[in-house]
Order: sequence, then structure tokens, then C-alpha cells
Amino acid sequence: MNIKYILGSILTIPLLPLMYFQGKKIKASVPKLPEATGVEGFSSFSSEKVLRMLTIGESTIAGVGVNTHQEGFTGTLANELAVALKTNVDWKVYAKSGYTAKRVTEKIIDGITEKSIDFIVIGLGGNDAFELNSPKKWNRDVRELIKSIRLKFKEVPIVFINMPPIKEFPAFTSLIKFTIGNLVTILGNELNKIVQDFEQVYYYPRAVSSVDLIERYQLTIEPADFFSDGVHPSKTTYQIWAKDISNFMTQSTEIKNALQQA
Repeated sequence: MNIKYILGSILTIPLLPLMYFQGKKIKASVPKLPEATGVEGFSSFSSEKVLRMLTIGESTIAGVGVNTHQEGFTGTLANELAVALKTNVDWKVYAKSGYTAKRVTEKIIDGITEKSIDFIVIGLGGNDAFELNSPKKWNRDVRELIKSIRLKFKEVPIVFINMPPIKEFPAFTSLIKFTIGNLVTILGNELNKIVQDFEQVYYYPRAVSSVDLIERYQLTIEPADFFSDGVHPSKTTYQIWAKDISNFMTQSTEIKNALQQA
């Protein structure tokens, strides 16, 4: 039983009608951006070794906010890992804007055509929070996702990236930032528990914060520059976020060893 979720639900239920109308207004005002093009790529390094990477998830992995995946999250992550691990990285994106963990399992996993890969990076959580899915349902759906991947690829390392920073979305009202943002935090905490039950499944729990990223990477941009449409990341954000994920993966001895032994 998740006490924070229960208390949050008690507070949220009377506000649902207001949240509904605010949500409709936001949806009407935010431009509908397309997903990025170019779902396959290759990051080269002067090495004979090639790591095969899949990225799976919702709109951030689908590259909403940039023109191509090469300049978005997946392409940048592949480039960063290629340099850090001194290897080539062959990559492909399987993602769809609006998908929850359950929809990814139902609509994407069976459609993966690769027979053999070396690791998977997953970005989810935003749509599960928008749909007000409970921690219990999220827990069940994420476990089913991991199991469905394991049936297809057995012991392949799986890395879940950190949850989307909904509390920072400029297009959202204070009410939606508070309610959905807090639920995202709860789902992130749940995910951190889930991965402990699986071998070679990892989660980066550090909250995405524009202020934190600006300070750590000494960026000369403002927090407002992190968003393309008030909701989805900008090109700069995708690239900094990908660099941060690469650092997490290569600074984790367990993940780095798993990738080097692949």
C-alpha cells in the first residue's frame, strides 16, 4: 500500500473536473509536433566491435521536439557511448508518442524484428502518470514489460532512464504540475524497487532538473530553453539528457562491465 499515493488521490479526486478542463485547454494550446525521423543509425568509432542498442518508450524516445533521431536522444546517446566505450554502436528506435508501459508491451515488443541485441534503453512514465495509473498498476505493467523483453532477448541488459520532469513543464498549470508531477515521483520510486527484483535491469533515479543540469554541465542556457513546445524536450535537452544517461551507464561498474562483455 502506497500511503503517498492514497493521500494524493484523496486530495486529487475533488480537483479532477478542474484538471480535466485545464488539460483540455493545454492540449488545445500546445502545438502537435511530429515524432523524429530516421529510426535507425550507426555511431562509428575506430573499433572492430559493435554494440547493438534498442531504445524503447514514449514521446521522448520517439523524439518529439527534434527533426531526426540522430540529433535527438537516441543518436546522441549512441555517440556518447561509442566514445566512452571505444566501440561502434548500431541503434534503432521503437517508440510511440502517448504510449504507456502496458501499450509498449502490447504494441511494440512483438514487433521488434531484431533477433539479437546487446542492450535496451527504456523511457516511460509520463503517460502512465497522465492517465493517473496507480503504483500497483504501474508495477504490474513494468514487470510484464520486462518479462516480455526477457522472453525475446533473455539476459540482455535493460536500462530505464529517469522519469520526465513534469513539474517543470512550462505549458502546465500549477495544479497539474503538482498532481501529475507528484505521481511521476511516486512511480519513479516504484520503478526503483521493481528493478531490484531482476538481474541486469537498472534505473537512473536522479530527478531531471534544468537547474541541476545547467550547473553540472556548465550550460549557458536558461531553464525555458529546455522545452520545444512547453511539454517536450528541445534539441539541447535531448542531447544533454542523453549525455547524462551515458555518464550514468558508463560510471556504473555493473552496467559498464555488462556492455563491455556483450
